[in-house]
Amino acid sequence: MKDLDLTPWLIRMSQGDEQAFQVVYEATRDHAYRLISYLAPNKEDIGDIMSEVYLELFRSLNTYDSEQNFASWFSGLIVRQVRNWKRKEWRFFRITEKLKLSTTKSSDPAAELRLTALSDRLDLLPILQTLPLKFKEVIVLRYYQDCTLEDIAELLKIPLGTVKSRHHHALKHLRRRFDQQGLRKEGDGFVY
Repeated sequence: MKDLDLTPWLIRMSQGDEQAFQVVYEATRDHAYRLISYLAPNKEDIGDIMSEVYLELFRSLNTYDSEQNFASWFSGLIVRQVRNWKRKEWRFFRITEKLKLSTTKSSDPAAELRLTALSDRLDLLPILQTLPLKFKEVIVLRYYQDCTLEDIAELLKIPLGTVKSRHHHALKHLRRRFDQQGLRKEGDGFVY
């Protein structure tokens, strides 16, 4: 996606050209899917978040500056939509928890599901999912999207020092989780 110049298609898309939207969608969907799958709290929500991303792309296209790197701008849009989705999900969770408490005092099956969410696979993705969203965003943008720390600060609209701090704490958390799971052998350096 980084090498493709979508500017002419984005202009046509902003004018309502459906064919231009299809071209932009085809050029960006794999990137969007990967980034959402890294950041999404629940894998079942990826399709819904994808829809939200493309609706927001259409709505906010007039704010895109053609001098700006589209891939970076689009990644920022995706991150914001995942954050919005997580907020909506949290609100829904709080409402349902209040309803459960008011009707019954049974145990919380959602909590049990969250505890079993860590996969047995020996790769980084399950451990990455244990990070808080603010740390996960930095790691995914840095190592899966190859963004510089400065790019991440701009995308997330936070100071560079905050990005560096989150990056440091996220790596520390990942190292600790690797050690707890016994995935790191003695003498092996951590990938990041």
